[in-house]
Amino acid sequence: MESSSIMIKDVPKEDRPRERLVKFGPSHLANQELLAILIASGTKNESVMVLANRVLMHFEGVHLLKDATMEELTAIKGIGEAKAVLLLASMELGRRMNQFKQSDRYVIRSPEDGADYVMEEMRILNQEHFVVLFLNTKNQIIHRQTIFIGSLNASIVHPREVFREAVKRSAASIICAHNHPSGDPAPSQEDVHVTRRLAESGKMIGIELLDHLVIGDRKFVSLKEKGYL
Repeated sequence: MESSSIMIKDVPKEDRPRERLVKFGPSHLANQELLAILIASGTKNESVMVLANRVLMHFEGVHLLKDATMEELTAIKGIGEAKAVLLLASMELGRRMNQFKQSDRYVIRSPEDGADYVMEEMRILNQEHFVVLFLNTKNQIIHRQTIFIGSLNASIVHPREVFREAVKRSAASIICAHNHPSGDPAPSQEDVHVTRRLAESGKMIGIELLDHLVIGDRKFVSLKEKGYL
């Protein structure tokens, strides 16, 4: 490929990713440029920009890249263990910073509040994730945890796993949420069954299930508003 022969040293200094970040700030850089800064160097025959673009193309963009594993990264030619470690560490740090920012005394006052809290992350997932928000007596989120990944099934999403964490966190109540990768949040019979089972278990131990939200693509359904709670 012709572009692969253009090395970063051949690019005018003011157009290189590092220099552009210093001059304009990180928000002005494309995903490829930010990734190139992290990767730091290309290969003998390929510039760091070409390598960064190839990594993005391999994962079809940053949405899938954020869930990449060590094995997936090192399988890409030009990405050794050192580069993969740096990428994984950077993505995990960003994830933790984002979660800290979101969970800073976030209060749930309505189903919309709960959906807003998880929407941007959950609407792009390509597998079903079952997430629980643990709330204190003021309806502030004190913890968030993914309990299960895969098709929702009452025999797998067991109340034991949900309420063990609730007791551990001294939660007063919980809100459950799971996504439909199809983008359609219409609840299934299994969704309803899981909801009722969790609600009954919560009543027995004094930790209320406030709602179960089904997340679609920028839309959601509250099973409480539907009358299932």
